[in-house]
Amino acid sequence: MRLSRADFYSPCKSFLKIEFARQDITAFGGLELMRRYLALIDLGRRVRSVFARYEIGGDYRSIDMILVILVLILVGGRRLDHLNYVSEDPLVKRFCGLIRLPRERSVARWLKRFTQQSLQAWVELNSQIVYEAIAKQSLARLTLDIDGSVITTGGSVEYAVRGFNPHHRKDPSYYPILAHLAQTGHILRVKNRPGNVHDSNGAKQFIGDLIEDVRARVGKALPLEFRMDGAFFHREIIERIEKSKAFYAIKVPFMKWLGLVSVIRERQRWHGLKDGMGYFELPLYYVEAWKRTLRVVVYRKPVHHQTQKNYQLDLFDPEDGYFEYSAVTTNLDLGAAALWDFMAGRGAQEKTFAELKGQWALDAVPTNHYCANSAWQQIAVLGHNLLRNFQLQTLATPKPRSRKRTYGYLLHSLKTIRFKLIHQPARILKPQGYSVLRFSVASPVRKLIESIEDKLKSAA
Repeated sequence: MRLSRADFYSPCKSFLKIEFARQDITAFGGLELMRRYLALIDLGRRVRSVFARYEIGGDYRSIDMILVILVLILVGGRRLDHLNYVSEDPLVKRFCGLIRLPRERSVARWLKRFTQQSLQAWVELNSQIVYEAIAKQSLARLTLDIDGSVITTGGSVEYAVRGFNPHHRKDPSYYPILAHLAQTGHILRVKNRPGNVHDSNGAKQFIGDLIEDVRARVGKALPLEFRMDGAFFHREIIERIEKSKAFYAIKVPFMKWLGLVSVIRERQRWHGLKDGMGYFELPLYYVEAWKRTLRVVVYRKPVHHQTQKNYQLDLFDPEDGYFEYSAVTTNLDLGAAALWDFMAGRGAQEKTFAELKGQWALDAVPTNHYCANSAWQQIAVLGHNLLRNFQLQTLATPKPRSRKRTYGYLLHSLKTIRFKLIHQPARILKPQGYSVLRFSVASPVRKLIESIEDKLKSAA
């Protein structure tokens, strides 16, 4: 049936009158499903159990403050003063279990009560959340990507100093180090650092503590793999991983003391790989400064023009073409092609880091206090991990396996979850004396909500 042009238009010749009144209407109807999930895993009991060992204090309980910050970030807030704009939403109050939400100053004061010791409460809580999800997925191995990420701060922020951010060289910053689980996208651990440290600063202790925690919670039988860039190419890091009988694949920087440049320059024969790439392997490459041997695989990739990435290796004349060179050291039993794909899988962590900073407000700096800002980072990571667990239980679908060893499931970003689920308007009614959350949404949203509700009921 063909419609006439008049069927498409609705006249709007006047302005609607604006009025304000208190009504049980929410702009965030999907929060109810998130609240049910947190009740299902008994988050309140977990927080009380962990935080009881540390004196945080304050008028509000720790679980109250955690839920307030979580709901703020879930609905899209990035700063503490954004609480003023969502504090009267009835479902936001219900999510937190509060009649009156704390103001931004109260939340800031609570964050500032954290010390280096009490920050361990976040590490313990996050470990519980992540390792329970790992146990349910029955993973064959754990692949961990270790890297740092720059967070630009203001000039008066404690321990924020000029660092190595190539885009903002003069800006004070933090440089937290994170451990990313490739198979699910969880963040196993995060540790804040001043912005002027090298990427590998404190990495040996960070990796050592992480290995001990993983072994204690999932046992020694599960294979553990580490992927890192050239900043983590240090003897003590490699020896620490080897001592724990774990595996590693680390980019090798082209430092003069390694002598790799002269080896590559003298190389005559390269074995072929896909897309015109070449490689050769040094199974027992002797590192004089370390007095030990390493397995090193050297790759070259053809590019159409000279780039900044290959300026350090002017190995051939332009007539031979331009190449980008890279080298990887590993104790994994992988061939050159599989090792290349395995290292390429590190790119998935950048997507997770981008979501953490863009959607979970990891790059927000709520106070000028170092430990308070570190606690904020821990909350952002906790929320990210909780949403990962929520999706694994309700929305995630398996993906085909890949040699890159990245996400094993199709997972949505927080931005997508907000659009599809959280930011759905609804009204709270009491038709027969009990509360009902009534949605008026499109058919796909209704199917999504019903599907998630059924899966949460079956898991209860």
